[in-house]
Amino acid sequence: MLTILLAIGLFFFLRASSKDRTTIVEISSSQQPVKVLNGLCEWLNLRGWKQTGGDFEQRILIFKGEVVSSKFLAIFLGFLGAFGSCALGLVVIQIYPELGWWPILFGLIGGPLSGIVYLKKSAREEKFELRLINDNENDLTFMRLRAHRDELISLENQLGEKLQLKSDGSLFKTPI
Repeated sequence: MLTILLAIGLFFFLRASSKDRTTIVEISSSQQPVKVLNGLCEWLNLRGWKQTGGDFEQRILIFKGEVVSSKFLAIFLGFLGAFGSCALGLVVIQIYPELGWWPILFGLIGGPLSGIVYLKKSAREEKFELRLINDNENDLTFMRLRAHRDELISLENQLGEKLQLKSDGSLFKTPI
């Protein structure tokens, strides 16, 4: 039973590590739109995002960036997969003792397979879309941002005070 739970846990961990966490949030600022947009563009460029397009009429800027896989996490998941597969082999040996010791070699398959699945699924291209909502250039700034949840949290933490950004706080709430 424990081996089955370990396999289920590994499966869901691999699935969660490659899940798309794109979120849309609306923010406002008491500063002028030009100052806020320049600050956001500068911050995004420093973090490795490249501006790839936009639409002047709809007031949209699009940035793209590459998400790289963590080598440490791939190795860690490889070890977890190997140990879990070896444990599955031990269970198979207990159920079918006539098979001998070879089911323990499941670890040679499960380990590398776990690491490879993580490396393939977690490396991807992400988008950061920024849309200016307000019409006046001298008023408050209202924007809609669409990006990975972690990137939006970093933006709010690092630029919140500097650009006087305000949101509804939903990024810091847990879904539970």
